[in-house]
Amino acid sequence: MTISGRSALSLPAVLAGAVAAAGAFGGRHAQAVTPAGELASHRAVYELTLAQGRSNSPSMSARGRILYDFSGSACDGYALQFRQVSELDNGEGKVTLSDLRSTTWEEGAAKKFVFKSQNYLNETLIDTVDGAADRQPDKVVVKLMRPVDKTFDLEPAMAFPTDHMRRILAAAREHKTILEVPVYDGSEKGEKVYNTTTVIGSEIAPNERVPNDAAAGKPGLAGLKRWPVTVSYFDRDAAGGDQAPVYSIKFELYENGISRALVLDYNDFAIRGELTALEIRDSKPCN
Repeated sequence: MTISGRSALSLPAVLAGAVAAAGAFGGRHAQAVTPAGELASHRAVYELTLAQGRSNSPSMSARGRILYDFSGSACDGYALQFRQVSELDNGEGKVTLSDLRSTTWEEGAAKKFVFKSQNYLNETLIDTVDGAADRQPDKVVVKLMRPVDKTFDLEPAMAFPTDHMRRILAAAREHKTILEVPVYDGSEKGEKVYNTTTVIGSEIAPNERVPNDAAAGKPGLAGLKRWPVTVSYFDRDAAGGDQAPVYSIKFELYENGISRALVLDYNDFAIRGELTALEIRDSKPCN
């Protein structure tokens, strides 16, 4: 079984050595500036461990790491580099190593989305996706170059990943608790569309549930609101109106788009992602 990361978090990219870099540059960027209402440019590392196994094997285990690098602005667009490496032991002698690498760019007004990804299983490349989606007045046109040369249309209500995150934040600020949006993120050979349901909990004050991970004491997060969020992804092609989600992601979301306390729930098991390194960088305001 492959554990795969999704850009729905706007989770929130990957650079080799990000752990060391985050520690080395943390002091220099301690006063990083994020314009009001903008998403913070940042590099984050999440260490993955098994949170809960629901299979018949009590010896199941998992470990891994997410490296996530997000930058840009509403003027210049948003770039994301992402990598998730995961090792899953089913407790019965089968160990699976998965390595998902992706880069994306999304235009600030969500009119264009460019994506590339490679998915390795046990160090063998099994999938490569390369494509772009353009928003037109009455539809979203997707052009794939890999794995196949193909063009198809999606409905105009489709959200791209960063736009989805901005919608979640807007709903949270307006004290809304439910957000339902179809999302296209270029995953699953570039042809998959998910229906998503986001549940937003009550605002967490800065002095409540004080973080004890890499978010602790970060000046760039001091005084910011955050909310507990759960995003569930549903297969829109599946029959039946009362289906279970394919997977869900739980996290605490700061109002500048940074996430902590991840839980990736794949139904038969869940993975915890602890924020172990965080570098917040200056974001340029729009001219």
